[in-house]
Amino acid sequence: MKQADQKNKGPAADRIPAVTKMTYGLGTAVDMWGLWLYPGVAFAVFNIYLGVSPWLVGLALTIVRIWDAVMDPVIGWLSDNLRSRYGRRRPFILFAGIASGLGLPLLFAVSPAWADRTFLGASVVFWYMTLSTLIYFPIVSAFSVPFNSLGAEMSPDYDERTSIMTYRSVMQKIFEVGNFYALRFTNLSWFLLADGSGKNTLRGMQVYTSILGVLMAVFAVIIFVRVKERYYDKVVLKIKDKISIKSAFYETLKCQPFRLMLGAGGAFTLGTSMVGALGYYATVYYVCGGSTIRGDNWNFFMGIAFMAGGLIGAPILQQVAGRAGKKNAMISAACIGIAGYGGSWFLYNPAIPWLQTVASGLMGMASAGLWMVHSSIGADVIDYDEFHTGKRREGSFTACSSYILKLGNSGGYLVSGLILGWAGFNSAAAMQTPKTIFWIRAMLAGIPVAGLLAVILLVSRLILTREKCADIRCDLEKRRGTV
Repeated sequence: MKQADQKNKGPAADRIPAVTKMTYGLGTAVDMWGLWLYPGVAFAVFNIYLGVSPWLVGLALTIVRIWDAVMDPVIGWLSDNLRSRYGRRRPFILFAGIASGLGLPLLFAVSPAWADRTFLGASVVFWYMTLSTLIYFPIVSAFSVPFNSLGAEMSPDYDERTSIMTYRSVMQKIFEVGNFYALRFTNLSWFLLADGSGKNTLRGMQVYTSILGVLMAVFAVIIFVRVKERYYDKVVLKIKDKISIKSAFYETLKCQPFRLMLGAGGAFTLGTSMVGALGYYATVYYVCGGSTIRGDNWNFFMGIAFMAGGLIGAPILQQVAGRAGKKNAMISAACIGIAGYGGSWFLYNPAIPWLQTVASGLMGMASAGLWMVHSSIGADVIDYDEFHTGKRREGSFTACSSYILKLGNSGGYLVSGLILGWAGFNSAAAMQTPKTIFWIRAMLAGIPVAGLLAVILLVSRLILTREKCADIRCDLEKRRGTV
């Protein structure tokens, strides 16, 4: 990444010190652990360990994502309109980041005895999942929407924005290992049952999330202290008009480049989240023959491979973006994803279990590269919008993008649960039927490929080239000065 920074042709004033980029990247820990750890382990904890029906687990995850998606535009609107001595974004980052860390372990504060109790025909655990996440996830969003908005405000330079997002993407891959390690942490001897029949997955998650929660709170404080808002004093304070709530919900959709990027991100998210849980089930019940302990161990190694793929992929695709443009870099990331997800049919192999780490590595390369470029283009889109509207509304764009993507995620979680139920998955059985295994593998390989093909189609229509962005920046600086 340092080599890439040195090749940056923008003025020195546009460049951000590496330590600042890494400090900003700490926020990906709050984002990853606060938003994505829970859905990543929910089926293992609440379905496999506690025995809650998979469709109820999927329904709980769907309900909270819909609610969370609705709250995002409100948070983006509040963030865009906040005026304080600390800026628009940093107060949200501080207080919501600390609250997110303290609240994380409470998501797992259930009793195994609740699994056999029902209320209105559904497990009490289902109702706890629903109510606790309805409270918690908007708190995390109050961190993530301003945090992601802040990234678009750190530099006005076309290439430096890609560099910032590369640092963020690499650090996200590092922290994402925490999500993959979660279930392996529950394999520690402290959580194994005395009779040798298994492990206390729930207790392990309670301890694990308490540790992560402390780190989340500390990282939020560090970001608040170390990362500043570049546009606030020179641009934002000069704009007297308030951003409307309509802007946060749908006015941003008038921006044609934003619609394309929204569609591309949505296609990737929907396609991969539909089968997100199925990868774990394929590992445990196909590759590992029903052993959750072996499956959790392999799931951790796949997380390492996913991280390694991201660490390799993000800098490589940064170079592609610098030489061939961001659009071609995003298409390249989608092609890598097609190889990883489509290849899972062959690489998830009981005879050679380590092959699944190859698939995971390719998925990590695709995910890191795609979201890195997507975020960098997002900053260019905001300049394009300012050029046409005269407004700086990073929070509105981030929130609108977030709520559309989360609606896609919510549909994906529900579909995952329905697929498992339709395929005949039985949490009480160590061995699943050949039909169940076939459909888990087929959906894992097929659905994401369709989503990634849609990404390529949409991104190919993007008009924001390097030259176009340079012209927009020049016109903006003539109009309101440099930042």
